[in-house]
Amino acid sequence: MADVAGLLKAEIVRLSKKTVKQALAPLQRSAATHRHEIAALKRQVASLEKAVSTQWKMAAEQKQTATVEPEVAPHRFVAKGLKPLRTRLGVSQEEFGKLVGVSAQSVYSWERQTARPRPAQLAAIAALRRLGKREARKRLEAMAAE
Repeated sequence: MADVAGLLKAEIVRLSKKTVKQALAPLQRSAATHRHEIAALKRQVASLEKAVSTQWKMAAEQKQTATVEPEVAPHRFVAKGLKPLRTRLGVSQEEFGKLVGVSAQSVYSWERQTARPRPAQLAAIAALRRLGKREARKRLEAMAAE
């Protein structure tokens, strides 16, 4: 009888191993598939991080060039030349400010060198350099009429 018990035990072990193997096979295949997908996703993340890094570098370079451009304005500003320009045109600080599109306080600050005009205001000042007294008066009268 001991022989039958041993054979029975061996058969039970063999069948249980077979059943476990059949149950684990799909899980092993799905685990392998998941590992492949994870590896592909890791490669994709690495390439996207590299792309983002290059975009950040390009944006930083563009920002540096953008910050450099306003400093190199097409018109230069010398505060000493502002008052003689006003005198030549025969206008007060308030009138000059109206011609440029700013307040009299801004013109005062520019003349005292406590502030600098913005690029758009520099262009307006440069345009006023080409004017004479009569043209400046005409523009002031046109602004007053509006």
